[in-house]
Amino acid sequence: MRVLAIGTRMPKWVSDGADDYVKRLPREASVEWVELPASRRTRDTAESRMLEEATAIEHRLKPQELMVVLDVEGRVISTETIAETLANWQADGSKIAFVIGGPDGLHPSLKARASARWSLGRITLPHPLVRVILAEQLYRAWSINAGHPYHRA
Repeated sequence: MRVLAIGTRMPKWVSDGADDYVKRLPREASVEWVELPASRRTRDTAESRMLEEATAIEHRLKPQELMVVLDVEGRVISTETIAETLANWQADGSKIAFVIGGPDGLHPSLKARASARWSLGRITLPHPLVRVILAEQLYRAWSINAGHPYHRA
């Protein structure tokens, strides 16, 4: 799995939090983080910034990857749904790229070509925090599928 995230130089707590969960995963469920620079705020409009960021994301996507965008307007998912979906994709041999947008969000063209649009809830989360939550949920989904005691719900 890979995570393509807009934004570089995250605060230490973000790196520490995400790394803590990712390092718990076994090699076959590893996560690679790819940070892409945010568009300069000097751009005229949010639309132009999102388009520039979408282009950067598209250049980093691999042809065989299923793109899952994290989007407040996407399908609200549960931990169990994440676990089931990841298990199905793993059984199919699918490669997954999760996409976290920048402060302006994701360009509609990127959302339109996504294999899935997932929402972590209807609240707006700061993009750095989404990284930590995604890392934890990927670890929790793995623990469910592996029968590991981390998930006790």
